[in-house]
Amino acid sequence: MSDQAQVLIVEDEPKIAGLLEDYLRQSHYETHWIDNGDTVDEWCRKNNPDIVLLDLMLPGKDGLTVCRELRSHSQVPIIMVTARVDEIDRLLGLELGADDYICKPFSPREVVARVKALLRRAEMTRADPATSYRGLTIDDNKFSATVDGHALGLTPVEFRLLALLASQPGRVFSRDQMMNKIYMDGRVVSDRTVDSHVKNLRQKIHDTIGSDDLIRSIYGVGYKLE
Repeated sequence: MSDQAQVLIVEDEPKIAGLLEDYLRQSHYETHWIDNGDTVDEWCRKNNPDIVLLDLMLPGKDGLTVCRELRSHSQVPIIMVTARVDEIDRLLGLELGADDYICKPFSPREVVARVKALLRRAEMTRADPATSYRGLTIDDNKFSATVDGHALGLTPVEFRLLALLASQPGRVFSRDQMMNKIYMDGRVVSDRTVDSHVKNLRQKIHDTIGSDDLIRSIYGVGYKLE
């Protein structure tokens, strides 16, 4: 990971943005600040930041809309920032493609730690080779998954889950193991979260090739790649 990785901060409160910039620069990151949602996608297309800190409530386009726009063309790591606790379940679904979330008020040191962890994970992902099994190809370098040559269009969380299952076909992974793969910061989430991600995975596979038998559920245990 480069010490000069660039962090895009999308935050409409100047004091919060300034505080984040100070802490991130002390940790040897470059920063850029945007205070509304309307120009984020265009800026990212031109500048390719290494990670995005994206506030949920913004002038112009809100954070969820911006996240969807970015995911239409980029797998840049995204940390959603929210002051609305009722949005957490929606964010944890991560169907929009966010990699992590943090709630206001937060410790700037915790934000820096989350940034470091996500960038480290992205670097490890780029170093891993592609995996192929039963027509399924997972390319960690490109952060893409295809079945019989057809792109699945997965969110980052769905991609990590499928990559875990494909790393050892036939092995049953428990929900705890799968959650640890999704959330490396040790947060507590319910089994329902994993089940929801697997359901979405199966649906995307079915929509792509007309079958969803690649992933099999083992009652009371977890899931495996058949």
